[in-house]
Amino acid sequence: MNNLKNPCCYPPPAPDGRAELIHVDCASHVYPNGSVGIHHMCFRVMEREIVALCGRNGSGKSTLIEHVNGLLRPSEGKVVVNGQTIGSDQTSDLWKDVGVVFQNSDDQLFAPTVLDDVMFGPLNLGMQREEAHNAALSALSAVGAECLVSRLPGYLSGGEKRLVSIAGILAMQPKIIALDEPTSDLDPAHSRIVENLIRKLRDVHGISVIVATHDLDLAARLADRVCLVQNGSICAEGSPEEIFYNDEVVQEAGLLHPEVVRIYRAYCERTGGYGRKHPLTVEQLIDALIV
Repeated sequence: MNNLKNPCCYPPPAPDGRAELIHVDCASHVYPNGSVGIHHMCFRVMEREIVALCGRNGSGKSTLIEHVNGLLRPSEGKVVVNGQTIGSDQTSDLWKDVGVVFQNSDDQLFAPTVLDDVMFGPLNLGMQREEAHNAALSALSAVGAECLVSRLPGYLSGGEKRLVSIAGILAMQPKIIALDEPTSDLDPAHSRIVENLIRKLRDVHGISVIVATHDLDLAARLADRVCLVQNGSICAEGSPEEIFYNDEVVQEAGLLHPEVVRIYRAYCERTGGYGRKHPLTVEQLIDALIV
């Protein structure tokens, strides 16, 4: 378990050619009412990476996202995004590099039409109206929502609102997109659309993605790296296989193993098998059982 523990200071990035886009160095944040949002938080995001922040409600996931986006500033420590360092007494425009898709899409959608809404961010970046218009259409097409261009946001379904919210961030061409519980209130069909879109953001658009979620099944299928968050700090991190097949760290974070892991463990216990494989998806589970 110790090799999964999150250090208070990260070593330099491994020489694999990827740059470090976000480096949160022992950051803490105390809200005006005295409650602690994050405490000695250390966190990093590399280029072309999907990082899952997994933890119970109130663990500090959303507070961390608001720091890497510049909505909040650390009381202690520092946040470095794309080379820009933000401390407790500095202003920031990190929102240009880190776009956030909030859990409640209604918090983001306010313009008269979908097109107006998606154009809002690019216009705020200083794009000319025609350029912003083209960027909005391109983003809506990228998320498969071009048919919604003239619709009123208030009359969209929950899944449609989520896609438009992502398009609004994508239109600003950020280096990182953070999504807070991106599938928590969606039906299975729209959840799968959003899940595939997150992969597309990394693989096609070259965008790093932070996914804050308590859905470990989603994290197991999607993430390159998993960070478990507890009491405002990251208590463990590693690959999905390293994290989700380590009983101690999952239980310490107060979470349940992904369903595929639970099924495979139960199968191995019933059959007396050793469980040498570590499946994380249904396809991998089938392969592990056909031996």
